[in-house]
Amino acid sequence: MTDESPSGPRVPWLPQDWQHPVRVELATGHHLRPIRADDTELDMPAVMGSRERLWSIYGEAWGWPPATMTAEQDREDLQRHAEEIEAHESFNYALLDAHETELIGCLYIDPPEKPGADAEISWWVRDEYVGSPVEEALDALVPTWIAEDWPLTAPRYVGRDLTWQDWMALPDLEA
Repeated sequence: MTDESPSGPRVPWLPQDWQHPVRVELATGHHLRPIRADDTELDMPAVMGSRERLWSIYGEAWGWPPATMTAEQDREDLQRHAEEIEAHESFNYALLDAHETELIGCLYIDPPEKPGADAEISWWVRDEYVGSPVEEALDALVPTWIAEDWPLTAPRYVGRDLTWQDWMALPDLEA
């Protein structure tokens, strides 16, 4: 992806020939895969069941998840994420059980909005998985997986190595 800006073409975020991973296994038997619109029936209860905590994390920065989100709005959001994944604009991975009957959380890998990083990465699990072996496995996996399988040299783990408040206080990248 190369975008035009007032100062000319921007450097592509990821190498043109790089292919994103389509499935990543966790030691717990769970896995990550790119999210899609068909995941709405699994995503909706995961998000809305943990909405208060998710809003405390993402609300000020992203305005998400809204209190009145409908299934149709969620489906549209997931479709947008799927299209962004295909275009390598950003990545939203669903954390699922082995049979994909439960969405346990999500992982976001986005191009930087703030200086000092080449990606901004965050993730969450449903309330009932906070502090669980699944969350611990995800927390351990993500930085290693990013270092080994992604063409990134300076990823920022927002909410982990930098608080959301500190991230929001950084200046925005110039377009």
